[in-house]
Amino acid sequence: MALAPPGAPCNSCARVFNNSPLLSSLPALEFRAAIHPMFITLLAQGATPAPAGPNPLASFVPIILIFVIMYFLLFRPQMKRQKEQQKLIAALKTGDRVVTASGIHGLISNVKERTVILKIADNVKIEVEKSAVGSVMTAEAAK
Repeated sequence: MALAPPGAPCNSCARVFNNSPLLSSLPALEFRAAIHPMFITLLAQGATPAPAGPNPLASFVPIILIFVIMYFLLFRPQMKRQKEQQKLIAALKTGDRVVTASGIHGLISNVKERTVILKIADNVKIEVEKSAVGSVMTAEAAK
């Protein structure tokens, strides 16, 4: 194999210079000739395709786990408390001792469709919404 004189490109380099738009745009022949042929070959090959990214479903797994944890720690206990409150309201009857959400203690003297009448003192009765009843006091707790 004959070596090209210093400063002149070899035949394979000349082909790459002439066919590559990136290398043919280089300004000086001296600079182009000084480029190592291995580097020229790498530039002439073009860009390699990007590796495939991670599975898109795998990026949603943490978000799904957060919602599952929120369901069991927040939403499910709240729904359970609401069901218990609805059962308590449905079971109200005359004679029950109750405490309202605002802290008023009284004895139910009458139950209507949406309200109850509480006797809180002698000759003092108030009408409150059933939803305002916070708890029913048992006989032991009333003493």
